[in-house]
Amino acid sequence: MERKSHIDTFGTVALIAFSLNLGFNQVVVKVTGDGLNPVFAAGLRSVGAVVVLLIWMRLRGASFSVPRRAWAGGVITGLLFVIEFTGLFVALDLSTVSRVSVIFYSMPVWLTLMAHWLLPSERLTRLRLAGLGMAMAGVALALSDRSGGHVSWAGDIMALMSALSWAGIALCLRITPLSEVPPAPQLLFQVVISAPILLLLAPLFGPLVREFEPVHLAALIYQIFAVASFGYLAWFWLLKIYPTSSVASFSFLSPVIAVLLGWLLLSEQVALSVWGALFLVAAGIYLINRKPRLQAAE
Repeated sequence: MERKSHIDTFGTVALIAFSLNLGFNQVVVKVTGDGLNPVFAAGLRSVGAVVVLLIWMRLRGASFSVPRRAWAGGVITGLLFVIEFTGLFVALDLSTVSRVSVIFYSMPVWLTLMAHWLLPSERLTRLRLAGLGMAMAGVALALSDRSGGHVSWAGDIMALMSALSWAGIALCLRITPLSEVPPAPQLLFQVVISAPILLLLAPLFGPLVREFEPVHLAALIYQIFAVASFGYLAWFWLLKIYPTSSVASFSFLSPVIAVLLGWLLLSEQVALSVWGALFLVAAGIYLINRKPRLQAAE
């Protein structure tokens, strides 16, 4: 498909489905952490994704070659991938799905700020600035709430670090020669680089295996296929077709879904401040993506 200047009906449906998948994945990662060291689980997920992607690319006859000029971008995204998922998995181990999701899915805020300086076609407007202000206020509100038994500065910092790394990956896929590479090799770079590094880091975060049961294996398999392999393939493909900040902005749905699922499936207590932060972040990211009326009419 040719690159488009705005999100159409197909893009809307695809991005909503992706957001649903990511929202549910937060719960799945939390459950996996009961049976496995979080960083070890992230490493196993990357190993599984390598195998799945290699088989999928082989069956489709996809090329494994990547131009040498794109290698630097591939290595950078691979290292950012390590930081992103070390941060996310550890944050979910230390804190609640609802709290981590509000902070982690602030990613479009940081991506929009980065894109403003590095992508001339995605400058900030007054509407986007208003959205940024709301979303950042929501993150600040979430960080300021220290009530509850599952709140830690370490978890907050890891979630924020993860969001920044995710934004960095999205930007790298636009401004480096890696943007010329198909989605499958892009993702393969990230999981191949991250797998050994995550497995080597895992012992620093405690015993590798906790109370492992079949449900944890099922959760890991879900992450390998539905998120780390085909889920992110879909996301990278959408990034090649639609504007970066517009694709990222649909993630405002994911924290809403994640908070609701954490409440419904894990019986998490969600404080009023978290609901307020969630509203501000979601509304702010919506404004970042919303077109001015004059532009929409053209």
